[in-house]
Amino acid sequence: MNPIQQAVALLRRGDLVALPTETVYGLGADAMNPDACARIFAAKGRPSDHPLIVHLPDAEQLPVWARAIPKEAIALARAFWPGPLTLILKKHEDVPDLVTGGQDTVGLRVPDHPVALELLRAFGGGIAAPSANRFGRISPTTADHVREELGDRVPLILDGGPCQVGLESTILDLSRDVPVILRPGAIGVDDIARVIGRRPRLRGEDEAGQGGAAAPRVSGALAAHYAPRTPLELIAGADLLAALQPGDAVLARMARPDRLPDGVRWVAAAPDAAAYGHDLYAALRDLDAVGCRRILVETPPAGPEWSAVVDRLGRAAVGSGEDDET
Repeated sequence: MNPIQQAVALLRRGDLVALPTETVYGLGADAMNPDACARIFAAKGRPSDHPLIVHLPDAEQLPVWARAIPKEAIALARAFWPGPLTLILKKHEDVPDLVTGGQDTVGLRVPDHPVALELLRAFGGGIAAPSANRFGRISPTTADHVREELGDRVPLILDGGPCQVGLESTILDLSRDVPVILRPGAIGVDDIARVIGRRPRLRGEDEAGQGGAAAPRVSGALAAHYAPRTPLELIAGADLLAALQPGDAVLARMARPDRLPDGVRWVAAAPDAAAYGHDLYAALRDLDAVGCRRILVETPPAGPEWSAVVDRLGRAAVGSGEDDET
């Protein structure tokens, strides 16, 4: 069997497969098989009420997974799928509660990666696939990262090379009256507004008009996430050099000074948001592995194109320095 055939056979018997997407590598299971999905939670050490995103081969499968699908969802799927946009919709009654964290909504997307699409089409159904790492840790953007994180917890890793985007998908809630971005990603507010003709709100903005309905729980929305084991601090560029101490590591867009304290490792970050996001997780993994005392990250700019990077770094700072629970 070739790797895709092997992966399909594993999925159909309820096993796990790690697969590349354009965002990060996912830890996949048959999304209609609760026992298989339970293996995802066990392998990652993931809380069972934390919902999974279901990856589909194409938008034609939307009615299998969702009900009361709004016209805006169809328009967005046509515009951005395959691509890094997850839509939160009212779930079909057949979707297992374990996939949705017991909620009446489900997250769906079509990934933009040739290996993932080949697998999904060969499998013929939905694959639940959160990031292929220990829960709360840095998401993997290469097959080697998955091996480092999960080892023999996953029977097969499909190697599709480095991920093109490098940050998780935008999550857009369309299950309530007003669209809300629950997790920022490569597809932004203006991109969505151009398609649906109205501006989605951002999580935390006034949600009047939602009829009192709370936002669904979604992947990657906890305060602590995407975190290295080394303590990580965000610090303004103007304060960075004064804060440096021997043994620190730095990720910064500013120019490296001629003199640094002993043992400081300095990594130059990309100047633009897309390239910075692409490189971020790999850079954090490298710095986490060198045994530095702290990782100091120059605070990124505040523009909308930087929102996904700022979101991930803020959560990484909260969760950094903590021991694994599993």
